[in-house]
Amino acid sequence: MSKSVVPVHVRAVLPTSAGRAVFLGNEDKIFVIYVDESVGAAITMFMSSTPKERPLTHDLMGHLMTALGAHVERVIINDLKTSTYFARLIIIAENELQQRKIIELDARPSDCIALATLQKAPIYVSREVWDEVDDMSDVLKKMAEGNAEEGESE
Repeated sequence: MSKSVVPVHVRAVLPTSAGRAVFLGNEDKIFVIYVDESVGAAITMFMSSTPKERPLTHDLMGHLMTALGAHVERVIINDLKTSTYFARLIIIAENELQQRKIIELDARPSDCIALATLQKAPIYVSREVWDEVDDMSDVLKKMAEGNAEEGESE
């Protein structure tokens, strides 16, 4: 990691009209990445360890990595261009002879976040992206309060 990075965690995944909003951040700032419904649902299930009848796509990817002696070492959301986020998935594979290989792949941030959540791997944001994104802490707080009130009225 030659570039400066900021560690973040998934703070919430909330429904939107077009999919799901994944809120990432730390104590200083929270920002949002919009993802499609299926990946947002997968992230939510991995966060809550929801049992599934059959493996989903990200489960399959995780099982495949494990079978090959690999795991997600970390995820870095490394770029933001015209409202599109870019990410790198860092995988470490170790064979039966204890030979280690580091693999870095370009991937959608949503898939990276899902795999990192599944395998409990750290998520980072490059300092450049971190400095560029708006703080959405207040938005998350209002949305969470709104969802809590809707739950109470049911």
